[in-house]
Amino acid sequence: QLQGLTPSGLGLRVWNALVSMGLALLVSLTAHCSHPQAEGASQGGLDASRADLWASASASLLQGFWCQPAGQLSRDQLAALIRRMATQHVLLRAWQLSCLANLAAQQGLQGDFELHPPDLLLFYNLTQVKEADCRAFIRRAAQGDTELLANLPDQRAALRHRALACLGGPRPSLSASDLLLLGVLVCDMDASSIVAADPHVLQNLQHCPRLTAAQQAALNRLLASGRTGSQRCSGPDSEPPGSWNLEGLRALGHLASYISPGLWMQLQEAVGLDFFRSIVAACRAGQLKQRDARRFVTSFLEAKSKAVSSPSKRDTGRPCVRGNITAATLHDDLFLMRYDCGQLESCLGSRVLRANLDPLLQHPLPAECQQVVKAKLARVYPGGVPEEQLRLIPSLVYLYSLSEIGQWHVTSKDTVVTLLAPDGALENQTEAILQKFLDHNGTVTGALLVAIGGSRLCWMSPRQIQAIRPSEFRLAGALDISSCPQTRKNVLFDKAREAFASASTTDTYYRFMRPYLGGAPVEELRHLAQANVSMDIDTFTNLNPRVLQSLSVGNVTTLLGPNVGDLQKARSHPIISSWLRSLNRSALSELGLDTDPTGPTSSAHSTTGTPTPSWTEGAPSVPPAHLGYLPLAMALPTGLLWLLYGGTPRPSWHHPQGMVEDRTAPAPHAGEQGLAREAGHLPRPRCRPWGTWPHPPS
Repeated sequence: QLQGLTPSGLGLRVWNALVSMGLALLVSLTAHCSHPQAEGASQGGLDASRADLWASASASLLQGFWCQPAGQLSRDQLAALIRRMATQHVLLRAWQLSCLANLAAQQGLQGDFELHPPDLLLFYNLTQVKEADCRAFIRRAAQGDTELLANLPDQRAALRHRALACLGGPRPSLSASDLLLLGVLVCDMDASSIVAADPHVLQNLQHCPRLTAAQQAALNRLLASGRTGSQRCSGPDSEPPGSWNLEGLRALGHLASYISPGLWMQLQEAVGLDFFRSIVAACRAGQLKQRDARRFVTSFLEAKSKAVSSPSKRDTGRPCVRGNITAATLHDDLFLMRYDCGQLESCLGSRVLRANLDPLLQHPLPAECQQVVKAKLARVYPGGVPEEQLRLIPSLVYLYSLSEIGQWHVTSKDTVVTLLAPDGALENQTEAILQKFLDHNGTVTGALLVAIGGSRLCWMSPRQIQAIRPSEFRLAGALDISSCPQTRKNVLFDKAREAFASASTTDTYYRFMRPYLGGAPVEELRHLAQANVSMDIDTFTNLNPRVLQSLSVGNVTTLLGPNVGDLQKARSHPIISSWLRSLNRSALSELGLDTDPTGPTSSAHSTTGTPTPSWTEGAPSVPPAHLGYLPLAMALPTGLLWLLYGGTPRPSWHHPQGMVEDRTAPAPHAGEQGLAREAGHLPRPRCRPWGTWPHPPS
């Protein structure tokens, strides 16, 4: 199974990941085989006599948390598990958190919320939060990641309303103490509330993964106002733009990328140049995402062009006035300040381009300059960009047509991973790039699937998906395909069922198949319901809407089991609301959903009273625990578990349709650039996520 998985063949990061997983597998197997209760545990039992191990499990083991076996823990054991997750800062996914929250509620553990992970609090039943605990609960929950509630819009709305209720109700502006309490919940604020809030709102906004266009405009209005803040340095939260300094700009973090050209024009030139230099240096060093750095550079250069009396315009016939671009020029962090896109076209020679494509593309080039580079590459390589250069151009791939991609020669998995990186090819270019690889006798391996990520599966052709060997699909394990169109989900479900058909038990099969249930037919879901799998609400919201319409209330109630109450948290989700509209009032009453979702008794409003205009109504979305407490099938990474089978046939769980489906913990989005990067053969990652603006690398 591991043939060909070598450092030279996969890249160091993939190899190291597999080695780590392999060591975890070895340690787990050793512990399992030496455990006197191993046989019982492998059959689904939990060894209550060694519950103390939950309290010492590593974060990597706890990340594989699975609800079904955890449901057999005692109250004290579950409490210890949750506390350990908090102290180890274990990052669970929405499907894990929703069912864990229900387990905690069943055991009466919500009252210990201060010892629980902030992400878990987001999924708790807010009606059970005591009034005396309101502020403390919201303060801790507001440290979580609200994007986890992408499929639970009513829960997200209820959380916002509950937060405002804790503050005493709606108010015209939020104070610094209010903002400290609200934390990341501020990311759902509308534009007017941002402008009216205390300047400390900037600290809250730094934790938002993205800002809407209206929020960006509000941010610039707030920055332009120059309202006095409490920061020690002279920066955007304390002074008008003309008084900003370098330290204050760096303190803004990624919010600086949203500053408008109009504000950059007011900045002192020396401060602007220093800041520009620091951003480009950090980006070239791989410390910032190129997307964010490019947004900043584009805005800053637009301000620069407006500031000069006669702004230069791109003119293909304009002579080179800045001097020919050399290798040394491209290592200057102020390169883009000295060469606009017109001068880039006039001053960059073919020989320098061929020899220095990597340092050139390490700069966060504006879109116009990217077009210049693409055109120059076409003149240098009229027969298509050679493969060694393809590995350097992921930031340009989106500019290429399918016919141009057809000229490429793609023979290496490393090249595929680089081109299909998250900031690389467009979704609809996936099939063409992958086909060039397959045309050169390439194969889609499990490691490659992990490296490019589940979202790329959405854009492979049905023929490409069907050509994946079941053994490789098993090795890839659980991939997140929730963003796929329904037609692809259907194809991927069939492929997953083929790959995991040899699962020895229903629970094992369900775990492997869970991510692919979005393509399951109605017969599969009915059989899952009969098997009492207790589907989580996050998986449920990704089911085929047409199939869901064919399920009765009884089917859904049995399918969700103890998680059925979570329908209240997702009743506004398009798939859920469509199904609910097909039910009569009696059926809705059976589900506890017979009240108007906009009425006073609904989940989103029952704990808050009057809604407030201060918030937007919508949001701008491994190895498991110790083997002594989880069945072996639940305790191994989904891909490596299949290494145990080694081709030995295992009994299938049969029913009229064939196999039942499930979704496993979505694997990390492994399409990050460089995951399968081979040392010495691929360029370093262009730019990585930023928190606060770093100082230039020394």
